[in-house]
Amino acid sequence: MMYSSRTYRSGSDEQRAHIGWVVFLFCSLVTFSDSAVYAQLLPALGNERSGTSGFQFLKIPVDARAAALGESVVASASDASTLFWNPALVSLLDGLQVGFYHTAYFVDVNLEFVALSYPLPGSNITVGASLQTLNSGEMDVTTEFQPFGTGQTFRLTDIAAGLTISQRLTDLFSYGITSKYVRESVAGISSSTVVFDMGIFYQIGTTGAKMAVSVRNFGFDGRPDGSIERIVIADDPIKTETDFERITPPTTFHLGTVYEVLQDNPNNSLLVSAQLNNPSDNSENFNMGLEYGWHDIIVFRVGYRFGVEEFTIPSLGVGLHIPYLGSNYRIDYAFNQLQRLGDVHRFGLNLAF
Repeated sequence: MMYSSRTYRSGSDEQRAHIGWVVFLFCSLVTFSDSAVYAQLLPALGNERSGTSGFQFLKIPVDARAAALGESVVASASDASTLFWNPALVSLLDGLQVGFYHTAYFVDVNLEFVALSYPLPGSNITVGASLQTLNSGEMDVTTEFQPFGTGQTFRLTDIAAGLTISQRLTDLFSYGITSKYVRESVAGISSSTVVFDMGIFYQIGTTGAKMAVSVRNFGFDGRPDGSIERIVIADDPIKTETDFERITPPTTFHLGTVYEVLQDNPNNSLLVSAQLNNPSDNSENFNMGLEYGWHDIIVFRVGYRFGVEEFTIPSLGVGLHIPYLGSNYRIDYAFNQLQRLGDVHRFGLNLAF
């Protein structure tokens, strides 16, 4: 774990007032947004929502630890990947944190994520920056008239650049917000927008239990720009399309808990995590994860996603601290197998200075 050793007073009236204002602001954003944004956060249960949003690369887990734990880390992320999962956890990190993450996705698609965070000296505020990219590589253009290819190629390129600010108000409570510029480009058409991640974190005293709430990718619809040509059966066989529908970001609400089972054991650690997810474009689902650490050298992880199509077997992962560099340097690996799509391999390098 790379949580900060900094301590803060937990009982002053001023701090309680700060917490109250943060919670009030968070609830106000959820309650009083306009109807389009409100629907992103609190969709009508029971309605069919699949395929109702774009920028889908924002939902792909970027780091090996989270993927191995069944994506149940909104309350337990403890390295630079916190900038992806919950900005409230960023202020719990100690010193400069840097993370490099690579995902070998399906059909030669690659996902990269780089993040860093740094606590401002003399304050309880931590700032961070992150960059997420997805690249499909060159793909052949096919049509109903030329199913084996036209000789042309295209590439899908996605990017999300974020800035994060997080504040630890007490030794038990923190909050954070991330602003992200998102851009998606494919076949001469591009769409961009700005989205936000918001989160709060609370540690339940010294019980070993923690809980967190985050809302990810909450923001404005994207406006596609550009043109694309397609073949049609008509006098003029080439039609240029320039009119496209707006793209809604894939807003997701997360509620997570984590419990440290072996708090007083210096040589062994055991974390149990659980998380409820409510995406704006799909049905609700539930995740669980288990992480065991031995002598702060090697960590074993297993997780499962309930109610998610394709995920029929548990995810697995391992983390290894580099001995000659110290326990704050860790290499991670995770393996996921999806029923029809195939295997996904993830790698991560976490550095703490």
